[in-house]
Amino acid sequence: MADIFGVIADATRRDILRLLLDRSTSGEQGTSVSHIVQELGVSQPTVSKHLKVLRDSELVSVREEGQHRYYSLSPAPLDEIDEWLIPFLEDESDAHAAFVSTLPEPAAHAAEVVGRAAASVGRAMTAAFGKIPGR
Repeated sequence: MADIFGVIADATRRDILRLLLDRSTSGEQGTSVSHIVQELGVSQPTVSKHLKVLRDSELVSVREEGQHRYYSLSPAPLDEIDEWLIPFLEDESDAHAAFVSTLPEPAAHAAEVVGRAAASVGRAMTAAFGKIPGR
């Protein structure tokens, strides 16, 4: 499976994921490529290229009906991001504070900066996905 961080680093793929999330929460059973093209204003070859990356990373599933393909969100791979972010988002915990207090001053400062950056990523994911996937 592809590195999930690299997969979601692309803005178009995040837009596709957001569209699929919105459609799934409204009860849709899949979204066609033509609908994604229309909604995002991106060319069909570009959408198809990004859907292949999302399929390969198992973030979307595809259902075929005749010549049509319908894509749905499969958010389970985003758990890897969630697991990576959780320690940074819980920066007020005793374990985190205890860990940071054992570090030399430059490293402690770096740990705090990384924690704030991760929290910022968490807020961005919440804004993009409505919540941190898997939480």
